[in-house]
Amino acid sequence: MADGLRKGLTSYGDAGFSLFLRKAFIKAMGYSDDALERPIVGITNTHSDYNPCHGNVPQIIDAVKRGVMLAGAMPMVFPTISIAESFAHPTSMYLRNLMAMDTEEMIRAQPMDAVVVIGGCDKTLPAQIMAAVSADLPTVVIPVGPMVVGHHKGEVLGACTDCRRLWAKYRAGEIDDAEIEAVNGRLAPSVGTCMVMGTASTMACITEAMGLSLPMSATIPAPHAERFRSAEESGRVAAAMAKAKGPKPSELLTPAAFRNAQVVLQAIGGSTNGLIHLTAIAGRVPHAIDPDVFDSIGREVPVLVDLKPSGAHYMEHFHHAGGVPKLMAQLGELIDLDAATITGATLRDVVAKAEHVPGQDVIRSRDNPIRREGGIAYLTGNLAPRGAVIKHSAASPQLMQHTGRAVVFDSVEDMTLRIDAPDLDVAADDVLVLRNAGPKGAPGMPEAGYLPIPLKLARAGVKDMVRISDARMSGTAFGTIVLHITPESADGGPLALVETGDRITLDVAARRIDLLVEEGELARRRAALPGSTAPRPARGYAQLFHDTILQADEGCDFDFLTAAGRRER
Repeated sequence: MADGLRKGLTSYGDAGFSLFLRKAFIKAMGYSDDALERPIVGITNTHSDYNPCHGNVPQIIDAVKRGVMLAGAMPMVFPTISIAESFAHPTSMYLRNLMAMDTEEMIRAQPMDAVVVIGGCDKTLPAQIMAAVSADLPTVVIPVGPMVVGHHKGEVLGACTDCRRLWAKYRAGEIDDAEIEAVNGRLAPSVGTCMVMGTASTMACITEAMGLSLPMSATIPAPHAERFRSAEESGRVAAAMAKAKGPKPSELLTPAAFRNAQVVLQAIGGSTNGLIHLTAIAGRVPHAIDPDVFDSIGREVPVLVDLKPSGAHYMEHFHHAGGVPKLMAQLGELIDLDAATITGATLRDVVAKAEHVPGQDVIRSRDNPIRREGGIAYLTGNLAPRGAVIKHSAASPQLMQHTGRAVVFDSVEDMTLRIDAPDLDVAADDVLVLRNAGPKGAPGMPEAGYLPIPLKLARAGVKDMVRISDARMSGTAFGTIVLHITPESADGGPLALVETGDRITLDVAARRIDLLVEEGELARRRAALPGSTAPRPARGYAQLFHDTILQADEGCDFDFLTAAGRRER
């Protein structure tokens, strides 16, 4: 099989001419024959002026290139889509699969013997890993790293758990315009991803646990020199993988690796989004995530990392306490330590080198956990025949078993218009219901599942309510919130049948979410439904998304990109 510059030649009907032309044009960039004869390491450039999470990518690229060249290979940087959570309309999730396709096709189209993917903001790492799995070229993943913490009036702040907490205080009238403006300039004091256990941090930790990135790479703060030293070493590793032609993602992403990822996801109190992304990654290979197994792992694995929103600390504190290697050491036999990593070492080797930090209280022992069970519970019931999730480690204990009256919002727009209305018929023990906010219905399954507390209740001191939806929620958020109800309402799910005034029961211990309405009445309502509430877009990516998007329990990938979808074709 050809490698280096000879790999994947453009088709002109004459292979010799194809290589001649390729070399002629690339020499216009000033490359020598010596450089062009080396193994090639491709490096994705996801820097964008719209993406402050990736603000350190140019420096990371420089460090990776240095590592690649020191190891005797040739670095080649190429651009791909960059997705920034708060700058993506209608939602970053809508673009994740597009980024995965873009990255996969550029890896396939251009000559490289290994690839380094650099990402961080919520949907970028999963998109890149999905691409790497499908292209199956030796891959090193580099997370951009979390921000450093901010400060306000003597309090440590972190985007975006404290964004939501302080915004809720502002909505409730507890802080004024001047203070919320001051907070706005202090929540994100550096480039990098959110410094709490949101989706970005969750995916970085999962990636490290699966052996796709270097030890400690999940937690090094974005501006720290250590981040760039790690990037240089990542370049060295990528060069070695290019020469050895492995290991490939298909060799590393075994059932043991996926189980390790699920154990770590539960132990860090990770984002519910992490389960969707992990399901999508597993869907690209024949190792599907079983939600029942995931839930059983959650009953066995405690939350050991004391980070917001499930705990008190931030990512830089997790890093200085020993990071993911120390966490895996504390998890002991719950982790399969024989799983391999990109360096050729096993997780057993990684754990053996985990730093012991006397007095640290961020990474707990199993006999002193933050929560006795893992961060996420998987629910079923007549409202969620194919499942739903709740991050119960970041919820109110008194609401874990609750029955209340439904207050229904038919869309994100409906919620926006009515949630703060003074005449909204709502009480603190009601259950807020949002529908038509799933993958197809919204479209893109926005992070609208964090329904705000209605203004009149917030001003009366209500801090939490049971909220349910077919949407997603930021991993940074706190609240008793049931998400990913599947099938979604726009796809005929029973959430479409709920009416204001119905009674809904949440029982997390029993892993159930149920609508307390007689089956005959539900059948009558189902017969009266008008059909799909998500009209087919007229053209382009929107139409492709509508026609092929899968539900949350299948990772929200496109059906034709999954391993099962390819087999069917």
